[in-house]
Amino acid sequence: MQRLVLKFLYVVATLNYPKIRRDLRYFIRDNYFCRLNQFRFIGRDYLTRRPYKVIDYHGEFDQELRYVLPFAYWHFLNGTLQQTISCTNTKPFYFFSENHVEQYDKRVWQAGYDYYDVPNMTHSPTFDFSKWAPVPLKSHYKNDVFVFDKPILVIANKYNIEWDSPPTNFLDIPALDRILSMCKATYQIIYNRPLSTHIVLDNSEIMDLGEHQWLRENHPDVLQMNDLFDQYRDSVSNFNHLQLMVYANCDHFISMHGGTAALASYFGGINIILSKPGGGMEHHFNEYATIFPALSGAQIRHAKKVDDIFNDLNEHF
Repeated sequence: MQRLVLKFLYVVATLNYPKIRRDLRYFIRDNYFCRLNQFRFIGRDYLTRRPYKVIDYHGEFDQELRYVLPFAYWHFLNGTLQQTISCTNTKPFYFFSENHVEQYDKRVWQAGYDYYDVPNMTHSPTFDFSKWAPVPLKSHYKNDVFVFDKPILVIANKYNIEWDSPPTNFLDIPALDRILSMCKATYQIIYNRPLSTHIVLDNSEIMDLGEHQWLRENHPDVLQMNDLFDQYRDSVSNFNHLQLMVYANCDHFISMHGGTAALASYFGGINIILSKPGGGMEHHFNEYATIFPALSGAQIRHAKKVDDIFNDLNEHF
């Protein structure tokens, strides 16, 4: 029965979006099915409204932030959340869940396929926000610890395998040097590129960019999140907890395509996202104008090439 419904929904997607590539219509189809699946829970979600919903996910971090976490928070607000299950060190994200289990020690990107338990599961030109609520990470983690004489600018970089290919969306050392030279007189810059020991990995192997030591030698006034973790290890529960505390005090971000960009979009302010054409589906569905701003009301600036970042810095920072 499910296969027949999916075939029908693919036809619906084709009729609604005839100009979208055939292979991309499968994403739309799957989101249609997710929304239909929610009709099974009308009674429990809107009538009895007792805790029942168990949300179990260990797929890509980006999907968890965009779709799963706001779905869980909606159920919390609705009084229907019973339990959340995710990966190691995710409790800080699910601070509202009284029964959160960190069951998985590795993310499996394939777990996002055929995961129809949330109203949105993948890329789409439209999203269903009826059971989707922005999670107030900024207000919850706002603190007096990470306060400086200058406002914070977080540079959330990455350097890892993307789509089984070499790194694409990242800032190399010359680009970092240029950004730091432009901004460090105005901002306290905090550089964030986690080590493999700090986060739960998926299929995207983290590689060595060699910038951490370069920063210490050439820009010692730039704080590094990895160093802050060593400094505050006894007062935070894990690396994610530290990230949330630092980000909560920040209104200016430069981030990279994927989970890095999604996390930075949770904290309002301005987030410049480097996401080059030719890889992610976000481009095809215009998601930097839809679901990314919805995460917190952040102003999203989509940089399609590194030079675009400098234009946005001159105009908005």
